[in-house]
Amino acid sequence: MTDPALRAHIEAARERAAEAMAALEDPAVHADAARIAALGRDLAALRPVLDAADTLDRLDRDLADLDVLDSDADPDPEMAAFVRDERRRLAPLREPLAVRLARLLRPRPPEDRADAIVEIRAGTGGDEAALFAGDLFRLYSRFAERQGWEVDLFDVSEGTMGGVKEVVFALRGNAVYGTMKYESGVHRVQRVPQTESQGRIHTSAATVAVLPEAEEVEIDIRTEDLRVDVYRASGAGGQHVNKTESAVRITHLPTGTVVTCQDERSQFQNRERAMRLLRARLYDARLAEAHDARAATRRALVSTGDRSAKIRTYNVPQDRLTDHRLEGDDKNRPLRAILDGDLAALLTALHDADTDDDGAE
Repeated sequence: MTDPALRAHIEAARERAAEAMAALEDPAVHADAARIAALGRDLAALRPVLDAADTLDRLDRDLADLDVLDSDADPDPEMAAFVRDERRRLAPLREPLAVRLARLLRPRPPEDRADAIVEIRAGTGGDEAALFAGDLFRLYSRFAERQGWEVDLFDVSEGTMGGVKEVVFALRGNAVYGTMKYESGVHRVQRVPQTESQGRIHTSAATVAVLPEAEEVEIDIRTEDLRVDVYRASGAGGQHVNKTESAVRITHLPTGTVVTCQDERSQFQNRERAMRLLRARLYDARLAEAHDARAATRRALVSTGDRSAKIRTYNVPQDRLTDHRLEGDDKNRPLRAILDGDLAALLTALHDADTDDDGAE
């Protein structure tokens, strides 16, 4: 993208932000909660673009000022040295910033702005896989806290020695699905399990599915297409567990999709959450079908193009995380900080790689 085209896109983004701000100041909009939420999402999506554009503008002004100082026919030696040093420092910053800004300005799928429902399931590895699934849940919870997102637990099945066999939760905030969608796939860990007395390294796995949370207007579910069963909840949860039929299982008959929820105390709350999960799964299936043709014509971010492919290996003894979709310096990263929720840089690299693939079509 040339500079004039980039500038045109920047100005368009600034105009959209100004229009959104003006709309938020309109008293007539204050009574429309959905409209306010949509405007807030628009502004949040534009903020990284505007911040990067402002940084690029400051950099261009600084470089232009250096050109003016360098045009002096009889320059002071100290000033000339200062100009050379500053240009040597600032000039290399411009191209990466312009490339980053161009990526931010590329159109993104509308579902990227949605909240997300995340499902983590222990895979091969028995009790160790459940412990690893619990580690992933803590990782995402800590990352969500850093991002200022809300974590809403839907359902959890605990492992016999700790961790979780399965956990389902929602993440709410700005562009959650667009940020988290790269986590879908098989995550593999290599470490010495707590149950290993010989100190041998074992490999176990957990699967992660990140679904865009759909609004009711996006997915129309007919009542006659549902079978709703209620039963007594099991596991930890207080006096209501095994006392009342508060757990809910919903089957979508046309697709055979089954969802359950038992984490809330009331049947109504569990049914509401189960419907949200069902809507997300059906929406995700619709998006996957729509994207199949596109995925077949470009180099997929995941090497096989399959969401169940192994995407990442967590090597604990070597403190190394390897993301198998990335190349070069981006591929391997220190593991300890990421397990503590420092996931942003890795997700940015995945987004940039995915955007580069899109632009290469």
